[in-house]
Amino acid sequence: MNIKEQVLQYFEIKEERESKDLNSTLYRLTHKGTGARVAVISNDDENKVFFIGFRTPPTDSTGVPHILEHSVLCGSKHFPVKDPFIALAKGSLNTYLNAVTYPDRTLYPVASCNDRDFQNLMHVYLDAVFYPNIYAEENIFRQEGWHYELESPEAPLTVNGVVYNEMKGAMSDADELHDTEVFNSLYPDTCYSLNSGGDPEVIPELTYEKFLEFHSTLYHPSNSFIYLYGNMDVWEKLLFIHEQYLKDFDKITDLDTRILAQKAFEKPVEVVKPYPVMEGEDTAGKAYLSYNVSAGTSLDPELCLALQILDYALCSAPGAPVKQALVEAGIGKDVYSDYEQDVYQPFFSIVAK
Repeated sequence: MNIKEQVLQYFEIKEERESKDLNSTLYRLTHKGTGARVAVISNDDENKVFFIGFRTPPTDSTGVPHILEHSVLCGSKHFPVKDPFIALAKGSLNTYLNAVTYPDRTLYPVASCNDRDFQNLMHVYLDAVFYPNIYAEENIFRQEGWHYELESPEAPLTVNGVVYNEMKGAMSDADELHDTEVFNSLYPDTCYSLNSGGDPEVIPELTYEKFLEFHSTLYHPSNSFIYLYGNMDVWEKLLFIHEQYLKDFDKITDLDTRILAQKAFEKPVEVVKPYPVMEGEDTAGKAYLSYNVSAGTSLDPELCLALQILDYALCSAPGAPVKQALVEAGIGKDVYSDYEQDVYQPFFSIVAK
């Protein structure tokens, strides 16, 4: 039995086809034991890419997806060092190394042109997401999420933490606040109405128990998507993923992480929100005005491409007519547009500052 036949004992090929545009062979597979989904783009590109992602729609604004993204990279079962992410950043041959929290999912991507290094990166990241040290060390949650601090018996009790401080900075930025309000107000009945990164006012409501429950429920192969790209022995990599990790899990059949769609409003909605400025700062000319429209779904590639082109032609290109008209009308000193398609329901915004 060759290695491909061995792998197909554990994975089912749902689709296989050649892509002349990408000069690649494309595979879509499912792991039989857990239901983990796998996409492979096999070609001669030496820059090999791997990521594992999980749907992580928030149910509140405590920032648990964001805190977890930080925390799983603080040591794991086979790599019990304090900060393997920093160790990889310094010592690996990686061409890309990151972890990203989106409003509805969390991704752990890596890339390298060296096969042995690439294998090691895969191993570290898979170990991090499936067997992190967070269950043995509560201090990881306290460090990356939030904790109380008291510098002296007379000092006030304060809150500190890596994600807590990061989001305090983000939520004090006017542009960031505007974008968050736009996003939340467009989709009030969905997970997009919440802050997956964490609202500093709400982050301290997250308990260690809820944090662990979020991981044990959603960081499971049945809720995962695995991606491989480049010049590699695909079957060798899939066998490694199965034997080292997926085979140890059972399939979860009642896990529902679907992203629900927002129903259209009966009429346009107007939202007015304040944002903070420095004490004594002049507020004249500091207003934002934006027009925002939800546009289809990200599962419609033709619509997404059409809106990207329209965004550029009407608002972003030099001399773009909509931008030029708004500036000349005196509506804003700075006018820009944004087409956000990294979510299930993309949206288009025109913003005047």
